[in-house]
Amino acid sequence: MKSAVETLNPTRVRLTVEVPFEELKDSLDAAYKKINQQVTVKGFRKGKIPARVIDQRFGRGAVLEEAVNDALPKFYTEAVNDAELSPLGQPEVDITELKDGETLNFTAEVDVRPALEIPDYSGIEVEVDAVEVTDEDVEKSVEQLRERFASTSPVERAAEDGDVVTIDLEAKVDGEVLEDGIANGVSYTIGSGELLDGIDDAVKGLEAGGEATFTSELKGGSAAGKEAEVTVKVTQVAARELPELDDDFAQLASEFDTLDELKADSRKRLANMKQYDQATQAQERVLEKLLELVEVPVPEKLLEDEINTRKHNLEHHQLGQMGLTLDKYLEIQGKTAEEFETETREAAVKGIKTQFVLDELVKKENLNVNQEELTEHLMRRAASSGMSPDQFAQAVVEGGQVPLLVGEVARGKALAVVVEAATVKDTNGEVIDLDDEEEETEAAAEAPASEASEETTEG
Repeated sequence: MKSAVETLNPTRVRLTVEVPFEELKDSLDAAYKKINQQVTVKGFRKGKIPARVIDQRFGRGAVLEEAVNDALPKFYTEAVNDAELSPLGQPEVDITELKDGETLNFTAEVDVRPALEIPDYSGIEVEVDAVEVTDEDVEKSVEQLRERFASTSPVERAAEDGDVVTIDLEAKVDGEVLEDGIANGVSYTIGSGELLDGIDDAVKGLEAGGEATFTSELKGGSAAGKEAEVTVKVTQVAARELPELDDDFAQLASEFDTLDELKADSRKRLANMKQYDQATQAQERVLEKLLELVEVPVPEKLLEDEINTRKHNLEHHQLGQMGLTLDKYLEIQGKTAEEFETETREAAVKGIKTQFVLDELVKKENLNVNQEELTEHLMRRAASSGMSPDQFAQAVVEGGQVPLLVGEVARGKALAVVVEAATVKDTNGEVIDLDDEEEETEAAAEAPASEASEETTEG
């Protein structure tokens, strides 16, 4: 077999392949055997029909077609390997010549990973927010904890802001009560914004037994997005009572003996959270600077596939679970369809470029992924997916996604190398040492492009 490569553009090539006919022998034998098992000819046992009889009865062309279909993937793969290409997606194959007993010639056009030059990135400098925990931050954190330990007690008065009311709801659309429009015994904290728009004004001022009707757009259910006439009846009003902020509260709400110890721990936790946010911010800004340094051509078909995948995941998974349409989502976000299209395309371009650059860095820096790193990554992904590690691992193996996870870890390590080489300063001018943030760096670098894109680009 002989093959040649023609570069059509930085992300697409045409392979021209010439195959001597004798190299089709195994595929021809397999074709005769397959046809033998599928047909019957009077006078011959099934599977024992001579090749000349098959040619006479069913045509040599049918055999050649079967043999070529069997052989093409093998010869295409061999040509790709000989040329050391990294194809993306499936090729467009065209058989240019097929002479029985002489030769098989074909071409294959396919998108490929572009050749990238990674420049010196040690001079990258970025600025991030300083880690500062104020007394106000601590007080807010403790107050949120206090809210969690609030108690309620029924009162005989009109409902006010902050009260917990028990209510019955009935929703009508076009005068008809919805099948899923009745809910009884719902507990609601006035002012929390957790139910329907307009419900706070409707229930405030009502005592137990009182009811009111208001109009609101339904957020979920069979009539999501429609205007409904909602009747709310208050069955109980309960006042929330917050515990005193003292040492007794500290012992109730934590493992600490004093309120001062509880506040000190809150300050420490807030500092850790802000350090994590700072590390994530550093990674994002270093990555942006890195992408600015590298010229990355993006295959148009891969880009379109990535855009379609992102739209599909948003519409049919994320928004579907919330009972929202894309139009309603855009309305809530205050975006036009054109703005959404532009943002989706920009995000897809960035995701693909990120993957290409980090994958090139993995090769350049000779980065490998060991079993411990893969296991740690799997545990984090399982936690974020809401599955147990065993369930997630089984799904990954059954779906053939192990290489994808390995790629995610490797890209995380590549970004960590760049972050370590960069100069990171906070807004106070202090140089930040992120050596202890490896785990956060890896987590932040996970799969910038969608999974569907990764599956394609791994091809």
